[in-house]
Amino acid sequence: MPFRTIDNLDVAGKRVLLRADLNVPVRDGKISDLTRIERLSPTIRELSGKGAKVIVCSHFDRPKGKRVPEMSLAPMAAALGEVLGRRVRFIEDCTGPAAEQAVELLAPGDVLVLENTRFHAGEEKNDPAFAADLAKLADIFVNDAFSAAHRAHASTEGVAHLLPAYAGRLMQAELEALDAALGNPVRPVAAIVGGAKVSTKLELLGNLVTKVDVLIIGGAMANTFLSAEGKNVGKSLQEAEMHAMALEILGKAKAAGCRIVLPTDAVVATEFKANPPTQTVSVDAVPADGMILDIGPASTAALIALLPTLKTLVWNGPLGAFETPPFDTATIALAHAVAAATQTGALRSVAGGGDTVSALRHAGVLEKLSYVSSAGGAFLEWLEGKTLPGVVPLQA
Repeated sequence: MPFRTIDNLDVAGKRVLLRADLNVPVRDGKISDLTRIERLSPTIRELSGKGAKVIVCSHFDRPKGKRVPEMSLAPMAAALGEVLGRRVRFIEDCTGPAAEQAVELLAPGDVLVLENTRFHAGEEKNDPAFAADLAKLADIFVNDAFSAAHRAHASTEGVAHLLPAYAGRLMQAELEALDAALGNPVRPVAAIVGGAKVSTKLELLGNLVTKVDVLIIGGAMANTFLSAEGKNVGKSLQEAEMHAMALEILGKAKAAGCRIVLPTDAVVATEFKANPPTQTVSVDAVPADGMILDIGPASTAALIALLPTLKTLVWNGPLGAFETPPFDTATIALAHAVAAATQTGALRSVAGGGDTVSALRHAGVLEKLSYVSSAGGAFLEWLEGKTLPGVVPLQA
């Protein structure tokens, strides 16, 4: 999908409204993860370096159209200044006279962060008047928030139709990585889908079986498929009401020539807690009082052995209950193998989704895959084959 980038864009002296995603994790009033801010910085540096007046807008949390002091972007503006190593201005509104005056005072190269767009009800409603007020502040719109691109809001979609619109460097990197993963991948291509529920990833699974050569299903989701095939999964988390749908997905995969890989063995325990007594069993021999909490060593070894036959891998969701040891064993082992294959150039690996990012960070390989998306919902909707409203206006 061709889209407009900031390559060769003349921004000298121009006002550039940059849609960022500063919706970062905050604990006890402090930002606990700067990843999104760090990934945003190259676009700001480039625009500022070319003489643009950079006006950053973003949402944060869910203030529901009201001003909530604890949801101000002031701390994010300060953190952005630290990451950039320069002064970043902040104004306590994103439209209106105060914002307009703050923009007027900008010199070429300056950076200004506007207040939380969701303090205005018009943001989430994609209100044309609110979008027009945002557009009034700038000459050019640059969207660098792929993680918010699945939302048709005023600052992601509405304003993009009112100003010349371009993809920032982070948006560009996301779109190029996703195109290389599923849009136009080097084959054979496989996808790993984990997580708890089939019901939350129905559209994802339905789309992937038509796009990939191999679909690996892990996590508690695999229990639903195993149970649908008639296996006794004991007290494992599974969705009995989704058995028919699981069988339908298996049938669709077969018709599409997509190979489905399910675990053949599992690590089970009678209670879900850290480091309980466990046993490894065949998926045909799960004890009645047992819970499957990770795929077993034979299944893990089979997945690692599969990697040399692949050229592209898309990963969304852990293989087991990775937050609770020892049920992180399979995810960590496979993550290391994927990272090793990626580092040698044998495999292109693209991962995304909140739990996936956490699992890869836990495994210590976050920087060793080809690309790890910082987006959650947008990454999933893209995998589901949906059109993202924040991306459409950027298409060339």
